[in-house]
Amino acid sequence: MQLGTRAVVLSAKSLEEHDRLVVLLTQDLGVVTAYAKGARRQKGTMASATEQLSYSAFQLFQNRDRTFVDKAEAETIFFSIRQDMDRLALASYFCQLCRELIPEEDTQPGYLHLMVNTLTLLDRGTIPLSQLKAVFELRLLTMSGYMPDLVACAVCGDLPGEALFFAPAAGVLYCGEHCPRAGLTPLIPLAPGVFQAMRHILYSDFDKLFSFRLGEESLAQLASASEAYLLAQVERVLPALNFYKTVCLPGQ
Repeated sequence: MQLGTRAVVLSAKSLEEHDRLVVLLTQDLGVVTAYAKGARRQKGTMASATEQLSYSAFQLFQNRDRTFVDKAEAETIFFSIRQDMDRLALASYFCQLCRELIPEEDTQPGYLHLMVNTLTLLDRGTIPLSQLKAVFELRLLTMSGYMPDLVACAVCGDLPGEALFFAPAAGVLYCGEHCPRAGLTPLIPLAPGVFQAMRHILYSDFDKLFSFRLGEESLAQLASASEAYLLAQVERVLPALNFYKTVCLPGQ
């Protein structure tokens, strides 16, 4: 079966001679592993199209349990990301999250939409890296079945007031009156603006997903809550996250 689709290359591994094994986040097939014969030949169109982070148009051929790349042409290579170590490390982390969180054979096109929009903004450099990271983490978790419960206090069911606490392990909120005692449950206090930003990330339309602003302190709080929740869900070491944290300066 042959299929034309667009995809972001999540990873690319060199094989014998001029071949590559690529993992693609596709528009129509979800996450796919494919063999790209001759992809590393510099004179071919597939050289740049099958590099990690390239957004390309692919012609794929599926034969039983294997997928092959018949043709690939790069549409966007995100040049600015590749020239900046902080942004490249963050983009690589996004690629790892897609491979970790997107279920097999989940073909909803929203995953590719989220990835391309995030990489585009990362390439432009107009939004703080910590904001892009938090938005991508929370929205991808939500889409892949790990949405936290930010509707109301987990105990009383009322909408929390000024005193807000987020429990990353359980993904729930507590009001000040019903907050567990210190030490029993890891908690992150949330400023009202941070709480609203988290709800915005979960529920807003794609075209409004990144349209909010927070001060430096609030943005740091959002980043902390988002990362803590993600790590509580995946329950394993994420090498790309550790690398990003070693190269990125605080406050970005």
